[in-house]
Amino acid sequence: MKYVILLGDGMADYPIKELDNKTPLQVAKTESMDAVASRGKTGMVQTIPHGLPPGSDIANLSILGYDPNRYLTGRAVYEASSAGVRLDSHDVAFRCNLVTLTNSDGNTIMGDYSAGHITTGEARELIGELDVKLGGDQIRFYPGVSYRHLMVWKKGSEKVKTTPPHDISGRDVSPYLPEGEGAAKILQLMGEARNILNDNQVNKKRIADSKLPANSIWLWGQGRPISLPSFSERYGLSGSVISAVDLIKGMGVTLGLSPIEVPGATGYLDTNYLGKACYALEVLKDKDFVFVHVEAPDEASHNGDVHNKIKAIEDFDGMVVKTVLEGIHQFKEYKIMVLPDHRTPIVRKTHTSEPVPFAICSSASLLEDSQQHIKFSEESAEKSGLFVENGFELMDFFIRS
Repeated sequence: MKYVILLGDGMADYPIKELDNKTPLQVAKTESMDAVASRGKTGMVQTIPHGLPPGSDIANLSILGYDPNRYLTGRAVYEASSAGVRLDSHDVAFRCNLVTLTNSDGNTIMGDYSAGHITTGEARELIGELDVKLGGDQIRFYPGVSYRHLMVWKKGSEKVKTTPPHDISGRDVSPYLPEGEGAAKILQLMGEARNILNDNQVNKKRIADSKLPANSIWLWGQGRPISLPSFSERYGLSGSVISAVDLIKGMGVTLGLSPIEVPGATGYLDTNYLGKACYALEVLKDKDFVFVHVEAPDEASHNGDVHNKIKAIEDFDGMVVKTVLEGIHQFKEYKIMVLPDHRTPIVRKTHTSEPVPFAICSSASLLEDSQQHIKFSEESAEKSGLFVENGFELMDFFIRS
């Protein structure tokens, strides 16, 4: 049996007035996800446990079958695994965003949490300079992809309170600056980094080209390393993850799921959708399980861009889900699940904790004639009456039902 999870990050939403009070999933043309829902089963799942923040780390940990209440640590720990950065037990890893801060009426505003989706080449030069000038025995900076990077604080504090920058787009950052134990060091680094970045030639050229400068770093998502049982130990399956995002790749590494690099996978709207699907089918020739993650719908949501969110959902459906559905028949037995990890409502521009829809079909159900058409959406999943309250139990349901 082959198992495939196809995840469109942040696809779920709220009804939107300009869409006649429908959600982007309801409006988007999603023939392939509709086919999964129509020929299988659909329902809702609570991927964010009550009382925990609606982060992608928590949601995807749940979907992969691990209880966040038991295995939670900061997302930067997984990103360190993806980058091949070894953490000692007393080290604290922080996610390091390159961001654009602006000034308005004397306030410092989170102008863009991604510095205009800065290119990886530009970002590497900036992070490299920060490591040279601010790094040392205690602090190190490591480059990632686009605006997403890593800072490691040797024998640091994970108790500092931080806020994801995409949660405060367009807001005064003052109420959201780091607080608590260790905050002074983090604020010092952010201040020193801003001076360095403002003087960097990469940013001077970006400004000259009418692009947003990466004029500050924002440190968040911190944690210490944690040990988890491998995916194969839990489910007896070998597998891989396919994602452009270090969080998901690193989570895979931590769980013993090999990350697969796909050329042209960017973690943005221009990602190589088709390549991800083709690589997934190739992986299944040797592995039992593949987890395919597409970030694009979430990025459009954080930007409050409903048009691009609908396009990202349609591209995910038409190039990822459709390609997998067409190619999966080479295997005798299989199951496919499609879902988002969490809601990222356009109106909120950040993640929320409500349940999300999922749909599951199998080789047996796809061969059967279906007399019904179910639109894969929040509404149809709610109407099904199927609800998985503990998100980490969804994997068992998927594999064993």
